[in-house]
Amino acid sequence: QVQLVESGGGLVQAGGSLRLSCAASGRSFSNYVIAWFRQAPGQEREFVATINRSGGTTYYADSVKGRFTISRDNDKSTVYLQMNSLKPEDTAVYYCAGKRGIVANWTPVAFDSWGQGTQVTVSS
Repeated sequence: QVQLVESGGGLVQAGGSLRLSCAASGRSFSNYVIAWFRQAPGQEREFVATINRSGGTTYYADSVKGRFTISRDNDKSTVYLQMNSLKPEDTAVYYCAGKRGIVANWTPVAFDSWGQGTQVTVSS
């Protein structure tokens, strides 16, 4: 399995931007589908965005579509999540997750490699 480490979280005012990074170690990063999830206190972990192995296909939750952009650099074994026009409801711990090969769906149980998470707090 690939090991994942998130970074880039922090405190930002509403309307601001942050860029999260998910750095991978291990072999064959380019064989992994990568997704971002988030979890707010007292809530279930929810899907945010995903990117296929080549980076050519992306998919977003409706709540972030048009504001967040996922991308990857396979040479650097890193996936990014650019978050613009942040809202207080985006406050959560953000996790990146990976699955080698094909992903059946965009639920947490479909991914078997997880990072430790990075806190994003958006103040109003």
